[in-house]
Amino acid sequence: MDIIHSVADLRARLQREPNNVFVPTMGNLHRGHIELINIAKPRAACTVVSIFVNRLQFGPKEDFDRYPRTFEADCAKLRDAGVDVVFAPDEREIYPEPQTFVVEPSDLQHVLDGAVRPGHFRGVATVVLKLFNMVSPHSAIFGKKDYQQCLVLSNMVRQLALPIEIILAETVRAKDGLALSSRNAYLTPDERKEAPRLFQLLDKARNEIVGGSREYQAIELDVMAALAHHGWKPDYIAVRRQSDLRDPQSENKKLVVLAAARLGRTRLIDNVEVNL
Repeated sequence: MDIIHSVADLRARLQREPNNVFVPTMGNLHRGHIELINIAKPRAACTVVSIFVNRLQFGPKEDFDRYPRTFEADCAKLRDAGVDVVFAPDEREIYPEPQTFVVEPSDLQHVLDGAVRPGHFRGVATVVLKLFNMVSPHSAIFGKKDYQQCLVLSNMVRQLALPIEIILAETVRAKDGLALSSRNAYLTPDERKEAPRLFQLLDKARNEIVGGSREYQAIELDVMAALAHHGWKPDYIAVRRQSDLRDPQSENKKLVVLAAARLGRTRLIDNVEVNL
């Protein structure tokens, strides 16, 4: 496994490969990341994983400085997973000058997580486009836990005519249902016991919709109230169309229930798809 820190060295290394598949990460890797790599490996001769904590997608009061950085442990996991190239640039390598050219996503960036975290998806889209230009993959793997991010990046690739296939992987969960996330490390032991409630309530909402309920606003309010009753601070619970995250109509068959809520100091997101 080659660990590379500069764009020039990365491009020189990848010239030896007929094709490559790419898994972008911010490090602090867990079983969900390894599953993305397992999906990636059969798809190309070379599997590339990046580790970069991107300042542009963090708000001024968010957790950029305390985001877990576990580079040596990450590299050990990637080596065991059979990754070929790890691209681990520093900030000056990705942003050698102030990033005045940015990717401005569609109105999708202003709803749900985008409304709570202004500028977040602009930062995500900008760094991912830069990484795509550095790695030149023919395909890239992203997890559905970040559902809105997946739509933003899929739309970017389609509208900018990038020659990259976006492959979306199902959310990997702990045995109790909690979606795996690097930020789960912030949870106290008591909060970790409480955390699966988010998925449990989303699953309950999904079952209500599958069972015939179309009272979407009532379903959203019920989940919000249940979370608040157990000490959570919900940012949103939303039943939306899978295709564009717009409000659903009664005839829509592909829906998704999305959630973001704070438990103590930790902000957790999750979602469940509903296919009627």
